[in-house]
Amino acid sequence: MGMTHNNPFSMPTLFEALQRLHNARLIKLFNLMTSKECVSQFKEIISKEPDPEALPKIVSLLTSDSDYFMEVVRNKYGSKRVQKLLGISDDVDALFYAAILRRFYDIMTDKYASYVAIRAMLVFDTMEKFRMYDHVLYYALDIARDQYGCSALNEVITDVGDALYRKLILDLVACNALFLSNDPSGNFVVQHVLTLYDSRCTSNVAVSLLGHCVDLSFQKYGSYIVEKLLEAEESMAVVVVELLECEGGRLTRLARNEFGSFVVVKALRVTQEMDRIDMFWDLVQKLMPLRHLLVRSHGSNIAKILESCSI
Repeated sequence: MGMTHNNPFSMPTLFEALQRLHNARLIKLFNLMTSKECVSQFKEIISKEPDPEALPKIVSLLTSDSDYFMEVVRNKYGSKRVQKLLGISDDVDALFYAAILRRFYDIMTDKYASYVAIRAMLVFDTMEKFRMYDHVLYYALDIARDQYGCSALNEVITDVGDALYRKLILDLVACNALFLSNDPSGNFVVQHVLTLYDSRCTSNVAVSLLGHCVDLSFQKYGSYIVEKLLEAEESMAVVVVELLECEGGRLTRLARNEFGSFVVVKALRVTQEMDRIDMFWDLVQKLMPLRHLLVRSHGSNIAKILESCSI
């Protein structure tokens, strides 16, 4: 019967010891990055670190595992501290760049992690930014339909510095405006691009929503989109023409609707303000036979405008 050798330096034992040491370092770093109580310790590391290689080593450990990195940036404090580490050096940024791209969709659709990607797109070098913009374009429609992703995408659209990528992102949103407008989160992205006063984008959104403005006006957020189309000269006529072509019973329901009534009021006001008097009077003529049905409803403001026109 052979003797059992308890060699403390045997490969399994050594591996287990190194694994325990690695895990202990990960736990310590996780606490440093995510604990509310570690603010001063974190500040000390980024402001007084004497060893120029120390920070890349820390970030290398931080980004060594995708799931671990996600847990850090999903944390409120972890997100803020990672943002502070971005832009410090090329070595550090290279590690974060790779980590962000590995989990780009997950990061962009998380409440706190998304701020890390947004910040990275501001501070990274041009080629890294462009690669991230490529990821934005690839995932844009899925990100737009996420509760947190829609806000993150809006931030990116606002901040994007390259004219070509800005055009590509706006075109993508505009071409899919109908699909996004009917989504609980996606509609916020359509609303956002319409506040940028980009004539080309606004016109493209109007074309995508042609024939669907009345349907959208019955919905809370859809009505906001239609109102924004009415505010722009490039798209106002698209909405007004659709209202004029709306059959009587449906127009009555719209004018009495809690959301649609605001669209009709807006249409009457903007046609006056933009000196489209022909359209204004066409709307008045279309709505006047419905006046008695609007007085005691959400359409009471429409009734008041019509009354002032009949005096």
